[in-house]
Amino acid sequence: MSKIKFNEMTPKEIVAELDKYIIGQDKAKKSVAIALRNRYRRSKLSEEMRDEVSPKNILMMGPTGVGKTEIARRLAKLMEAPFIKVEATKFTEVGYVGRDVDSMVRDLVEASIRLTKQKKLEAQYSIAEKIAEEKILEAIIPGRNKKKDDNAGKNSMNPFEFIMNGQIPPQFLGGQTGQNVSEENDDEKAEQEDVVLAREQVRQQLHEGLLEDHFIEIEIVDTNKTGTIEMGGEPVSISLGSIFGDTVPEKTKKKKVTVREAKKILREQEAQKLIDMDQVTSEALENAEQNGIIFIDEIDKIASGSSYKMGADVSREGVQRDILPIVEGSVINTKYGPVKTDHVLFIGAGAFHVSKPTDLIPELQGRFPIRVELENLDEEAFHMILTVPENALLKQHKLLLETEGTNIHFTEDAAREIAKMAYLQNEQQENIGARRLHTIMEKLLEDIAFELPDPEKREITIDCEYVKEKFIDTIKQRDLDKFIL
Repeated sequence: MSKIKFNEMTPKEIVAELDKYIIGQDKAKKSVAIALRNRYRRSKLSEEMRDEVSPKNILMMGPTGVGKTEIARRLAKLMEAPFIKVEATKFTEVGYVGRDVDSMVRDLVEASIRLTKQKKLEAQYSIAEKIAEEKILEAIIPGRNKKKDDNAGKNSMNPFEFIMNGQIPPQFLGGQTGQNVSEENDDEKAEQEDVVLAREQVRQQLHEGLLEDHFIEIEIVDTNKTGTIEMGGEPVSISLGSIFGDTVPEKTKKKKVTVREAKKILREQEAQKLIDMDQVTSEALENAEQNGIIFIDEIDKIASGSSYKMGADVSREGVQRDILPIVEGSVINTKYGPVKTDHVLFIGAGAFHVSKPTDLIPELQGRFPIRVELENLDEEAFHMILTVPENALLKQHKLLLETEGTNIHFTEDAAREIAKMAYLQNEQQENIGARRLHTIMEKLLEDIAFELPDPEKREITIDCEYVKEKFIDTIKQRDLDKFIL
């Protein structure tokens, strides 16, 4: 993935990337991959036609725990485009308690600023690292000028102080002073050569990583104190620096850190000085408008199935009406400037247990033309989730316990039994999808994890019998419940 830029990935490559982490749901992956590739195709059109092509928003329907949010989360990691995930339930109609729906666009712009700024910083890292290295060398072996500056207040007086004290400044004296200056210059030259030689030796040690845990004192920028106030329901940070700009000088403070930490701090600090924030803001706004993606989760919770609406239903429909102009395309004012949402891609997702997509207001339904229904997970899907993905659940637990010096092995029949148990519990109790596997795995390994570290338990094997024995009480209880009227 790192070798291929996201914009250059074909729909098949996007699906293949999602397949590494998400089992099944091929229809949803296919729709998302096509929608994302269409962003790239649109960028190749002429400017007149580009404005005419609007994104085809997607509505994903399916029970909890089947992969809707996971698809969004993986896309966020995969993409080189601004991406945010919001819950529709945190928005409410104006006049009710809740966040303004415009905040989703402001959040998208913030995400775009962070993304663009990080790219610009990374482009400057090679230069910033060299500057940071020189500063670290200066901190380890101060030069003659540094020592002079440190002792300046103690050992020197300016010419006016000499005159006020009835003395003649040394630089205005005759030949002897010239001789002293000459000797001093020779001493200074010799000392500078020693400093250069010493720094080269230290530079070599730095490159070899021998000084990583060595403590040094560096100067860092002292960030201005910021205060937060609310304006229009949105928290806004205000600092003296942002109010007065360059009229307030940049403050620095000394901090004692290891060389390892100093490299990171100074690299970021120097890279920050090399980038142009006006250019970052301009590019970020363009990126948010043309490539932004907003994932609206829990969209079914703002749908109302009743034709007669009162109380909370009024608020839900109000949220839909507030979201509608943003999805249709409007201009939202942010602290970085106005942003148009005409070409932002919206992906809605919800379980739709109680309500149906048709319970959304017709105008909003029409703005999500692509409908994708995600399937319930069966026993085989659970088994694949446990074993196949790069972040497979069994692999995660193995690695966690290996940190305590214990190797744990799951037999094939144990994995099958865990999958079967998850499927049955979802069928007979509340269906919470793949999250049921987390519940079962934590219960299964609870006693083992509690007793570690234990030098006697270096190898542990989990088989089918162990899984059945661990959940025998749960199974019996569940069977008895069937016969209670």
